[in-house]
Amino acid sequence: MYSIKSRNVLIEGKLSPACIIIENGKISEIKDYSEEGEDFGELVIMPGIVDTHVHINDPGRADWEGFETATKSAAAGGITTLVDMPLNSSPVTTTKENFQAKLNAAKGNLFVDCGFYGGAVHDNIDELRELCGSGVLGIKSFMINSGLDEFRWVDENDLRKILSILKDFDLPLLMHAEVMGEEILNELVTFSEFLTARPRSMEDKAIQLLIKLCREYNTHIHIVHLSSSNSIEPIRKAKAEGLKLTVETCPHYLYFSAEEIPQEDARFKCTPPIREKENNEKLWQALEDGTIDMIASDHSPCTHDLKAKKFSEAWGGIASLQVSLPAVWTKAKQRGIGIEKISEWMSGNTAKLVGLDKVKGKIEKGFDADLVIWNPNEKFTVAPDSLHHKNKISAYHDEELYGAVKTVFVRGEKVYDNGKFGDLPMGKMILKEN
Repeated sequence: MYSIKSRNVLIEGKLSPACIIIENGKISEIKDYSEEGEDFGELVIMPGIVDTHVHINDPGRADWEGFETATKSAAAGGITTLVDMPLNSSPVTTTKENFQAKLNAAKGNLFVDCGFYGGAVHDNIDELRELCGSGVLGIKSFMINSGLDEFRWVDENDLRKILSILKDFDLPLLMHAEVMGEEILNELVTFSEFLTARPRSMEDKAIQLLIKLCREYNTHIHIVHLSSSNSIEPIRKAKAEGLKLTVETCPHYLYFSAEEIPQEDARFKCTPPIREKENNEKLWQALEDGTIDMIASDHSPCTHDLKAKKFSEAWGGIASLQVSLPAVWTKAKQRGIGIEKISEWMSGNTAKLVGLDKVKGKIEKGFDADLVIWNPNEKFTVAPDSLHHKNKISAYHDEELYGAVKTVFVRGEKVYDNGKFGDLPMGKMILKEN
């Protein structure tokens, strides 16, 4: 048995003094602060972040990111559970055999818990049932070029087949919601040109189709990395209908604005793009009113040379795993949003997306003792050498953020403590039981 306590423990949406009793990796009791335990004083004890959108790239592209570096970076950022996307590893996770290769790469290299998605592409629909039954927590697809030839986009006919299959497995379909537009340019030199080439209409058209299919098939569709505020009202109406539709946005759409981005700096290149300040303000409003359900990092790292290329050829993705919580909190704090909402968006609702809401995302008796202990009032500057993901490149370099993570527990094991990691990788693989 192990006990930890603080005057600021987030329980049932409120910060209050409490002592958490941990036994066999679970929260066994929550007692009064006066009980004996490791005392974290005024630091906040919060449910560990559940990041449901992470690209680890292992196997095959571990020089971009591997399981050890990604999960250490996650732990240092207060993330106790993450879910790995089916790309950009090689092979991509589109068959049961490829999924086994992913599991082999992860084994013995996890510092936090890790689940996995499978992928549905134009060419693997005949194998999708086998993949869905192999333990994946959801299926991811693109409606536009993913950037990888081996992960092809799907059309409406493909989506109909995919949704028919997923209906039998109670798995969400995670959609990159952009469709090809005539505005796509071949040579993009500046961020402004890139933004023009990926207008909101590309997202809006895709989301319109997904809402129609969600209504028709009554199957859970999850829209990843929403950046277009134009789609907020259609999404709001779809949810009011009772459709099985959930939506995430990402820290970079909430923290950065297009007006502030250096024109030729590919560190800020991602798809969909970071949009204008007025657009991103509406994303915040949609989070606050519940139209957008959650925030996930979309950590998409690569090697330095892929970001050093000219803008049109540079890899599109932002490495953000370790700074997601501080980045979101910094802007939320400015808006007067409380820590309880951050936990709801980044822990509770993300856990529910992947069916883990009975064991993760809350400080409650019987839940996993996944806990992040942090100082929401401490400011720090993001320096490359402070980042633990493999390639120390990020759009957040030199940003001043609030929210310093101090100590992290995964299932009762202290995996991160004031800059130091546990000696052994204590994370486990999370597989859906079918």
